[in-house]
This record gives sequence, structure tokens and C-alpha cells, in this order.
Amino acid sequence: MSQELPIITVVDDDDSVRRALSRLLSASGYTVRTFASARELLADPSPDPDSPGCLLLDVRMPELDGLELQSILKGAGTGTAVVFMTGHGDVQTGVKAMKSGAVDFLLKPFSDEELLDAVNRALALDAETRAERRDLNELTRRAAKLTPREREVGALVVTGRLNKQIAAALGTSEKTIKVHRARVMAKMRATSLADLVRMMEYLDRVRAVGSPGGSASPPPGGFSGDLRATV
Repeated sequence: MSQELPIITVVDDDDSVRRALSRLLSASGYTVRTFASARELLADPSPDPDSPGCLLLDVRMPELDGLELQSILKGAGTGTAVVFMTGHGDVQTGVKAMKSGAVDFLLKPFSDEELLDAVNRALALDAETRAERRDLNELTRRAAKLTPREREVGALVVTGRLNKQIAAALGTSEKTIKVHRARVMAKMRATSLADLVRMMEYLDRVRAVGSPGGSASPPPGGFSGDLRATV
């Protein structure tokens, strides 16, 4: 798979700011898209949502401000990392921006180094989020192959119950449970019971919070093998 170049999207109603940022980011090797307003961005066909990149959003803009735009994009399922910029910075706005998930909050005028550092942090977060999303999609695809009975067995297996205990709970034979257990391990491509537990717990946490990342991030040890290599 070829490495895609990050796309940096700049939304600022100041034409001179857009030009300056476009020159700086282009010279740094990034592909840059610029928009004069939130409405202009929303009316533009988006690139592949899985493309790497981040958003540089001016906080104060006519009609829709940066915070409102971010809220709309999040509601539409766009999880691109955001760096806010403003010439009217105050503590309250900055705190609100960070609570809404911004990677950084830059006060104009900022230096080239400050901007590029913030972009690098945003791209690192974006890459991590997209990797988690691919892992989740792959695990979800594997879990969808389980039969209802295999899901029942799998749910009991990860609680640490023995085959004979699961058989008693489900009213079947230990031999049958062994067969179902082996199928669960094979379909989930789990290399060990610990691996299966991590997979199932991750899926449960994601279902609980509604999306990957944050409290639903994969465990520190990750999963056995490379999930994305199988997609």
C-alpha cells in the first residue's frame, strides 16, 4: 500500500492567513486545502475519510464559528484531528476548545514552529485514531462471522469458565463446547485465550462508548498479530 500524503485543511476567513499557512504547509511537504468559511468547507466534497490529515480552524468566523463546525463534523462521524486558531483568544474559549477534543489552541500571531509542532501532534493523533478504527472494523468483521451459539460460548470463555462449566450452563456436552470454542478462536484469529479476552473486551468497550479511541483504546499490549495486515 502506498503511503498517502497528509491533507491539511485550513478554514479561516482571513485571506492573508490562508495564503500564509498554505505556503508554509506546502513548503513543509503537505497537501493543503483552504476555505474561507465553514459553509464553504461543508459544501465541498470531502476526500476519503480514511485519508491522513488534520483541520486548522479559525475560532471566530461569520455564520458558523470553528467550534460549531467541529461539532457538525463530529456529528457526521468525521473524526479528523483539529487545531484551533484565534486572534481573540481567552481562557474560556481555549478550555472549551480543548474539552471539545482539539489537539491544540493557537493564539494569533503564532510562529511557524508553533504551527508545525501543532500540526505534527494532530497528524500523530489522526494516524492513531485511524489505525484504531481499522482494527475495530477488522475485529467487528471477524465477530460477525460467529454463530449465535458461538457468541454465547465465546462470552462465557472470556469469563474464565472451564469447558465443563460452560457445558453445564448451556445444557450441552463438554465435547460440543470444545468444538464451539475452537471455532471461536479460529474465526476471531485469536492466538491464545488472553488474546481473545482482549479482543472481546475491546469490542465491548467500543460498544459502550460508541466509538474507538479514548477509554475504548486497545489494551497496552495490543492484539496478537497485525490486524490491519488481514484487512
